[in-house]
Formats: sequence, C-alpha cells, structure tokens
Amino acid sequence: MKRTNKVEGWLSRVEVVKAEVDELLKAKPQEVEKLCLGGFCSKNCKSSYKFGKKVARKLHVVTTLKDEGAFEVVAERIEAVVDERPIKPTIVGLQSTFDKAWRCLGEEQVGIIGLYGMGGVGKTTLLTQINNKFLQSPNDYDVVIWVVVSKNLQLGSIQDTIGKKIGLFHESWQNKAFDEKALDIFQVLNKKKFVILLDDIWERVDLVKLGIPTPKNSSKVIFTTRKLEVCGKMDANKKFKVECLTYKEAWELFQKKVGNETLKSHPRIYELAKTVTKECGGLPLALINHWSGYGF
Repeated sequence: MKRTNKVEGWLSRVEVVKAEVDELLKAKPQEVEKLCLGGFCSKNCKSSYKFGKKVARKLHVVTTLKDEGAFEVVAERIEAVVDERPIKPTIVGLQSTFDKAWRCLGEEQVGIIGLYGMGGVGKTTLLTQINNKFLQSPNDYDVVIWVVVSKNLQLGSIQDTIGKKIGLFHESWQNKAFDEKALDIFQVLNKKKFVILLDDIWERVDLVKLGIPTPKNSSKVIFTTRKLEVCGKMDANKKFKVECLTYKEAWELFQKKVGNETLKSHPRIYELAKTVTKECGGLPLALINHWSGYGF
C-alpha cells in the first residue's frame, strides 16, 4: 500500500506550516518580553501587533489543515512495477544475447540498449524475456513500461501508454497538448528509476520530445529494431545483434514444436521435417509458421 496523492499533498502542506509555526515559537519569548500590564500593553505596539497578526493567520491555516485532514481513504494498492507479458513456452537460441543485455542493466554508464536483427528472428521474444525477468529478480526499479511502437510511429500514442502506467492518464490529461503531456511525463519519470521497453521501432524515436528523461542513475531504455542504423540514431550505448538460429538450434525448436510422436508417426514425416527446418533459414517465426502450414 502507499499513501494516496491527496494525502501526500496534505502532508507536504503540513510540513511547510509546521516549519513556519516553529519559527513563530522561537520568536515567542522575545515578543513576550515586550508585553506589560499583564499582557494588555506592549513596549513596542507595532511589533506586537504584527506578531499577533502572524499568529492569528497561522492558527487559521492550522485549523483549515486539520479540517482537510479527514480522509475516507488514506492509502491505495501499489501498482505493479512491471506487467507480466505472455511468452511462448519454447524458446531456443536467445539465452546468450539475453544474458549480455541483462548484464547491461547493472552498468551505470549504459543508459540505452539496442537489440537488432531481421524480422522473425526473435527480438520481441527476447524483449519479453527481459520484461518478465523483472518479476523474478529482486530489483529497485520503480516502474517498467512496455511500449509497442511499430512502423507507423505515433508519438501521441506512446505518450498515452506511458501516461497510463505512471498514473497520469485521465480525462483532463487526455485533453492536454503534446508538449504539456511531455512535461508531465518528464516530471514524474525524472524522480523515478525506470526501464522503458520500446518494441519494433523503424526510425529514431525522440525520447526528449516524448518527455522521457535521459536515462541516468541506472534507468534504462531498451528497444528492438530491424536496422542497425537505428541503433546509432537512438544513441545506443550498447547494441546486440539477435542472430538466426543455427541448424542444430532450429532442429531442436522444430522437434519441440512438432513432438516426437508426430515425427515418428510416418516414415516420411521425419525426412520432411528436416527439409522444412533447412528451408526456414534459422528463423524461429518461419519455423513455427511452417510447422502449422504443413499440418504437423
């Protein structure tokens, strides 16, 4: 659980007023010395009058704060740091690249990481592995945000996805201008340790324009792309190529997908499966589609 924003705001105002009251209390002995005739008169009427006005105003503020401090709800459940994403149970050939990318999360000087490779090679699967790993490993990240970018780049849509995850997305926020949303996103993320996962980008995404702070203090931006040149345009500190499967890995994946029972069900099935594996050129997506297409 965490305090609601309303309670947090109230407590902040209380702290400010408490500090101001403490200053008045420090000045009290000096002001009391100025009084005479049982407090009905003062040796410095102007000073006593000003001090009295300050006290009266502060008492009014304190009374108002106390009235506003009656909350029906004082806390709410903390939103999950990361949302688990569905992933295929059979993953082959990505472990080495995953390990390299995951190690970068512990490197302070690495803020932006690019994962590149041809379509169907498993980039999204790899990014999903990274996303879900945050659920399994102890970490001190405040938020992990998944954003699907795709070829039809829409910066406003990316802002909305981020806004929903960090609690900004509501009716009045939707009506704000792009730059105003960017400022709101920046002010929230700049106080957090974050990871933003951008899947399938085809061109440079202007992070500053979106409101995403330059990753620092272990915050990270990790993206997938088909083009190595995009890694350069995104100023990636580290870039990893997601390679096609070796023939051995491809055959292992195909066997897991088809199953031994099917492969042994007819003498020609095994031979046909080997041919299909070679045709797919080490692309996991092609292997899976061919497996379905051939009716295995």
